[in-house]
Amino acid sequence: MAIKESELILNPDGSVYHLNLKPEHIAHTIILVGDQDRVSKITKYFDSVEYSIQKREFKTETGLYKGKRISVVSTGIGCDNIDIVLNELDALVNIDFETRSIKKELTTLNIIRVGTSGSLQKEVPVDSFALSSYGLDFSGMLHFYNIENHRNKAFESAFVTHTQWNANKALPVLIHNSKSLEALFSSEETSAGVTATASGFYGPQGRVLRLSIEDKDLNDKIHSFNFEGLKVINFEMETAAIYGLSALLGHNALSLNAIIANRATGEFSTDPGKLIERLITYTLNRILDL
Repeated sequence: MAIKESELILNPDGSVYHLNLKPEHIAHTIILVGDQDRVSKITKYFDSVEYSIQKREFKTETGLYKGKRISVVSTGIGCDNIDIVLNELDALVNIDFETRSIKKELTTLNIIRVGTSGSLQKEVPVDSFALSSYGLDFSGMLHFYNIENHRNKAFESAFVTHTQWNANKALPVLIHNSKSLEALFSSEETSAGVTATASGFYGPQGRVLRLSIEDKDLNDKIHSFNFEGLKVINFEMETAAIYGLSALLGHNALSLNAIIANRATGEFSTDPGKLIERLITYTLNRILDL
């Protein structure tokens, strides 16, 4: 059955609506970044760039790095943008745009997020790399999908009890990464753990400027939570959505974050730009083994 035009929206040139891409424009290995300016900070290391386009905050460049074809896509900030990007990337490889039908043979993408984040644990210091073994979604976006078979409800229940989670908030959802990608990208330079994905930068991550927050002790509760050795090591705004949608769509996903701040100690990196460059080259060189 053909997918309706209102559901799979294509531009007049045949490209997918938000990303403005056609299937031939993307590689099967994709690096996701939040900041559109970070796309060129990655592709400057490429041997060549074959395609480049930007629509709104969604910038894509595809090219070769030491002979490996890679696409770099900026998502903007937040789970709502991840919902757009993951669904449209999947459509590019798994839906026939001519017939508007799902292909019989599906393609699995390798999706690696390269981001920045703040650590919640003293033992994950500023200027280190966090590798997200799991994403813990606070945003509620994943509840709109049939996510039940991919959740870790024992962890979620323990977390809700420990933090005295307010019932007016969306229930947290824990989703694991691609274990094959984790094995490839793990090293002595990475700290593995749970990444909490918030729905905002200030109140949802416990930051107070002029507005009071519902639970001023929530970050301390998150910091002290330990479930069978699993700790929440950092806060950001995309990872759990990437993991959840990738699991549902059959893609491999991993999130790597440069730790530019430590919320437990109050420290901030003195040279975040240099740290991000290190993470970029680390990621590119590990991708070569895919």
